[in-house]
Amino acid sequence: MQKKLSSIMIGRHIQAHASIYLFVSVLFFMGVIFGAIVVNSLSLAQKEDLAYYLQQFFGQVSTGQMADSEDLFRQSFMHNLKYLGCMWLFGISIIGLPLIFIFLFMKGIVIGFSVGFLVQQMNWQGFFLAVATILPQNLIIIPAFVFVAAISIAFSLQLIKKILMRQAGHFYISSLFSRYVLFLLLAAGMAALAAGIEAYISPAFMKFVIK
Repeated sequence: MQKKLSSIMIGRHIQAHASIYLFVSVLFFMGVIFGAIVVNSLSLAQKEDLAYYLQQFFGQVSTGQMADSEDLFRQSFMHNLKYLGCMWLFGISIIGLPLIFIFLFMKGIVIGFSVGFLVQQMNWQGFFLAVATILPQNLIIIPAFVFVAAISIAFSLQLIKKILMRQAGHFYISSLFSRYVLFLLLAAGMAALAAGIEAYISPAFMKFVIK
């Protein structure tokens, strides 16, 4: 029953703020495109250095010298949770609103650069490697980033509206903040799921593709 109510609440929130979700989605994919373009602007020496480290990493993977899955899960989860938490806090601070856009755009750049570099260096093998190792966890974590960015922007705009209209509305703000916290917990669960995929599933795919 509680799960159903949460789904209804999320559905209503997305429907009420469809324009914000559309904007942040477009902003993120612009970051992905920009990241892929940045790969072409690298100098030959930079590309060679990155390719060398990439080969070293693949060599470790092929010989089974990878980080422990539990450590990988912990690192991935904490990294994504910190990133999500920062955007969530920016929504409360109001003045941090522009930083939400920057964080989301930067996340898109990182993903676009990673995929673009693999494809440029390894052609179709790089594409399949990106699909096997980058895509699975990002199918979960990207919606989480877009979701948190959207709720943070919406929360910040509602706070600004309250301040400008000089309305008290303590009960309304309290209810709004409770829902805001609930949404963060949902995003944290998505981050945990993405970290589990990255730590326990993606390495097996990576090893299979490399071999």
